[in-house]
Amino acid sequence: MLFMRVAIKRLIASLSIIALIVGAEGFAGFIALGFAANPPVNGAAVIRGRAGTSEIVITTTPRLAGAIHSLTWNGQEFIDSADHGRQLQSASNFDLGTRFTPETFNPTEAGSRNDGAGPVSSSRLLHCVTTPNSLQTTTQMAFWLLPGQTSEGELAKNTEVLSNHLLTKRVTIGYRQIPHVIQFHVTFSVPLGEHHKYAQFEAVTGYMPAQFETFWKFNPQSKELESLTDGPGEQAWPVILATKSGQHAMGVFSPDQPSPGFTTAGYGRFRFPEAKVVKWNSVFRIQNTEQGIQPGEYTFRNFVIIGDVKLVTQALRDLTQEFAER
Repeated sequence: MLFMRVAIKRLIASLSIIALIVGAEGFAGFIALGFAANPPVNGAAVIRGRAGTSEIVITTTPRLAGAIHSLTWNGQEFIDSADHGRQLQSASNFDLGTRFTPETFNPTEAGSRNDGAGPVSSSRLLHCVTTPNSLQTTTQMAFWLLPGQTSEGELAKNTEVLSNHLLTKRVTIGYRQIPHVIQFHVTFSVPLGEHHKYAQFEAVTGYMPAQFETFWKFNPQSKELESLTDGPGEQAWPVILATKSGQHAMGVFSPDQPSPGFTTAGYGRFRFPEAKVVKWNSVFRIQNTEQGIQPGEYTFRNFVIIGDVKLVTQALRDLTQEFAER
């Protein structure tokens, strides 16, 4: 007991010295950061996998809290990572029990709109582990809007910068005998203490350079491509965005599409000429107007396909066939 009392006195004395050095506010911050929080996760990772004559290389950086900053294959960059919204990443939107308005309660993996092109994310990377061809991260997502900001004239519903929503993703280059396929499986953790009647999960979206100017949709019945308008918005079939030559293309497929009650939506495409960027996404929706959306984990499987148009089309044929037989 004497030893314990001495140790406690020494600890109190040490903390008192720290308090004198950093001041009251600094002392509180020291306690919060040094004793209550885990050390920051770096977030710099590279994974790769052979796909034909080239490698698919995926890169994350500390500035994006685990979101994918770069994806290259055959000498081509597939991601336009200009700010904290244009990545290969995930996000969610909720109504907070009121009329749903986009982006006003919008946890986003890479960070907030205010992060701009800066070097720091408002989101917090909690976990990152890799193997040579796979990546797993867990991120506490920031809200896209800061409290008091607006989107399309609608006021943000969040009152904090950092949400209590967690995103865990597992990304693996290669699937079975298809090296051009990237498994992209995500789990959204919806926290206790929030009341939502509508949830919209952007399980994965890819913002791509404007040179991916040709939009296609994959007809799961004919197993062939059909031309796709700019939209913007969603439709029911997997999409491919390709360069004019067809030498580079990215597509997306999910065996979990469509969401119940939303059979004409799921796969989106968008062109933003002023920003010189194009985008695709895979979106899931859950609605419960009586009991509300239950807190818990919501998992969605997606496959991102990289190659030329012929390779991407064949992979879509193989994937749709495999999951149709299950």
